[in-house]
Amino acid sequence: MAKVEGGYDIEAVRKEWVGKESAASTGRYPVEYDPIRRHCHMVEDTNPLFLDPQFASETRHGAVIAPPVMVDYFAGNGAWPRVQEAPRMMQMVPTRGDRLINLNQTMEFYKPIKVGDRISSRMRIADVYEKGIRLDPRAVWIVMETLMTNQNDELVAMIRNTLLTHRTPEEVAAEMGA
Repeated sequence: MAKVEGGYDIEAVRKEWVGKESAASTGRYPVEYDPIRRHCHMVEDTNPLFLDPQFASETRHGAVIAPPVMVDYFAGNGAWPRVQEAPRMMQMVPTRGDRLINLNQTMEFYKPIKVGDRISSRMRIADVYEKGIRLDPRAVWIVMETLMTNQNDELVAMIRNTLLTHRTPEEVAAEMGA
């Protein structure tokens, strides 16, 4: 987190950051059948849309599709080799404290992803606000959206995270004593 020392103006932060988007980043690998098959076997998902190319080819999708929860996997850089990534947008938003908790994640799926698709993602700051918690009466909350699109720039999914940043008890006490 981009911890701010001294004065903090939540309205100035909101004005600068809400609506800001990162550049799009394309996943390292295209949507592939083998990772879909391995995932399905691991979680005991026997849906023929995911596992049976012949069956899937005769459906309205025309090909194997991935389980929706795999969209994040195909939009990412994979596990190996490691990729040095730039700081994420949520780490650049100025906050009072540097303790971060990811409180909530929701996923919305709009369009199936098929074998051969290329998935890209970009992040957007949806909201920044103050809401007190027991540990910090002036905690800062950040709502992030990760928008996932296919090679045709069609929105296939959105992941929404609600993050909480707070200060240490010592930092809160120091502010109260000032």
